[in-house]
Amino acid sequence: MASLNVNKAEFIKSAASPAQFIRSSMPSVVFAGKSNVGKSSVINRMLNRKNFARVGASPGKTVHVNYFHIDGRLYFVDLPGYGYAKVSQSERERWGKLMEQFFAERDRITLGVMIVDARHKPTADDLTMAQWFKDSGCRLVIVANKLDKLKKSEIEPNLRLIRETLELPDSVPLIPFSAEKGQGREALMAEIIKLI
Repeated sequence: MASLNVNKAEFIKSAASPAQFIRSSMPSVVFAGKSNVGKSSVINRMLNRKNFARVGASPGKTVHVNYFHIDGRLYFVDLPGYGYAKVSQSERERWGKLMEQFFAERDRITLGVMIVDARHKPTADDLTMAQWFKDSGCRLVIVANKLDKLKKSEIEPNLRLIRETLELPDSVPLIPFSAEKGQGREALMAEIIKLI
């Protein structure tokens, strides 16, 4: 099996408009999730770093697409978080437009990693994002983060609810994950390594 040296990770740039998107033949792993779902923490956990992907003090402030180059072999692309209530209407519209433009170029996403909260039923925004990934035709993995906040007895029913709500076919892996404790990291890494 191929391996990925996550210690060789570098931040490349933040894109605020389509003109700045990276268009490359290298595979790209695109991370998306609600503002407070712990997306940066998941990326940091995958790279064994503390503060590599910035963990924002105020959710919903990143309206850039951030690119990280991993081991010279693929990109991690961090999409701005969505669904944050305190963001102004104009910010929300800017976010929506940027995402539409991002997803419009279909061959840009090799693997979509959508992060949801293991404790809650996915929101309408989550459903929209899942649909964007499905429509793009990329491979999709759902990561149910914050597993450490659940009781053992809640895990299975919650995962079932997430799968049903997002209408996921059996072919889409749903990975129980804890950015805090590291559970699920190997399973997600295995999906990412299939790309190289």
